[in-house]
Amino acid sequence: MGAQAAGPLVVGVDSSTQSTKALVVDAVTGAVIARGQAPHTVSGDAGKESDPRQWWQALGEALAQCGDAARQASAVSVGGQQHGLVTLDAAGAPVRPAMLWNDVRSAPQSERLIAERGGAAAWADRVGSVPGPAFTVAKWAWLKANEPASAAATAAVRLPHDYLTERLTGEAVTDRGDASGTGWWASSTESYDAEILAHIGLDPALLPRVALPGEAAGTVHAGHLPLPKGALVAAGTGDNMAAALGLGLRPGRPVLSLGTSGTVYAVSTHRPADPAGTVAGFADARGDWLPLACTLNCTLAVDRVAALLGRDRESVEDGGEVVMLPFLDGERTPNLPGASGLVHGLRHDTTGGQLLQAAYDGAVFTLLQALDRVLDADAAPDAPLLLIGGGARGRAWRETVRRLSGRPVVVPEARELVALGAAAQAAGLLLEEDPAAVARRWETARGAEYEARPRDEAAWERLTATLADGAPLLRR
Repeated sequence: MGAQAAGPLVVGVDSSTQSTKALVVDAVTGAVIARGQAPHTVSGDAGKESDPRQWWQALGEALAQCGDAARQASAVSVGGQQHGLVTLDAAGAPVRPAMLWNDVRSAPQSERLIAERGGAAAWADRVGSVPGPAFTVAKWAWLKANEPASAAATAAVRLPHDYLTERLTGEAVTDRGDASGTGWWASSTESYDAEILAHIGLDPALLPRVALPGEAAGTVHAGHLPLPKGALVAAGTGDNMAAALGLGLRPGRPVLSLGTSGTVYAVSTHRPADPAGTVAGFADARGDWLPLACTLNCTLAVDRVAALLGRDRESVEDGGEVVMLPFLDGERTPNLPGASGLVHGLRHDTTGGQLLQAAYDGAVFTLLQALDRVLDADAAPDAPLLLIGGGARGRAWRETVRRLSGRPVVVPEARELVALGAAAQAAGLLLEEDPAAVARRWETARGAEYEARPRDEAAWERLTATLADGAPLLRR
């Protein structure tokens, strides 16, 4: 147990693609009293899948590492990876491994659903988002088409964070933030869409109820976890919504997150509906909105290029005119699920360091291209970018963002923002406060500040031209 607590303790959980983290946090001061982490495995074949029971086991291990502090917690909340399709049988056991957000096998179903329900603009207007392959609605359609026996055996459909919340409480509960990434929760009505569910053959009785912001999911009933029975459990939310809570975001403040996937988002008071499909019109966990664009290829793709070149990830070099679009896993923004990496402008004098820098440029470019669509028209064009995620600690990532954005950058000291956001949600429930205000009191967005640099217009133009000219290759 670390720092002495001034107030009651809460637990915030981040169940991500690769691992589960748990933080025990002082609800009053935001001081992290204890932390734990345990890994997950993801299948490496055509699909990206995980057994949900791993997440539960990892949660137990992460909490156990927190020691006595976890046993003193008064409230807990789970933030989890979005979009994953968890199918459970009548006994609550997984019918099959969960299909994760980065499983793009459902691309044909995504395209078919968009066409069958009136096109992209109709989806954006009704649901708030155009359902790309990541969305749970496309994954369910894939399951029905490819594994009808699995679909028929399914008695409950959950998102990853719902699965953990239900095992904690015994209650089938989700929240509007994570539900808004399914494709069957409509932002226009803030409820499940009966017509879409009928179209995909999913009985609404298989879905969890959607808790209101600030409403409890239940209390801890699972006896073998190192949590006190009867502790409050918040509704939890998706990882991006939890990170927004963890930063205490106010409307108009842009965030760029560099992780396994890359994301750009901002809180908005206006319901988003981008007919181009670049921006997902997510709800946030508080009652506002979280327009967000996500790329599949971020830190892992750049690290892979560094490994291929035999270079340290920070060993970048300026100069040259080589362009790389590092779409090693297909891509979601822009929507190119079948794409592979593309290199253009390679010369005899191109160095390995320049090629690595080109990989950074390509990854950051696709995120920044989406930023203007994410921000409301009245957002300040020079508002500092909050740079978060694992890549935010890297100098090469930070300097690439500064060079291509032309904005000042702030790198918050707080690292585990999804878990901190979940903790803020738990603290808000316990103390009957706005969780974003709790996070602002904790000063989670405080960090190193870097002034704006002039944008590298030449690099931007090369990237724009290569993406446009390479479209036929990228769409193969």
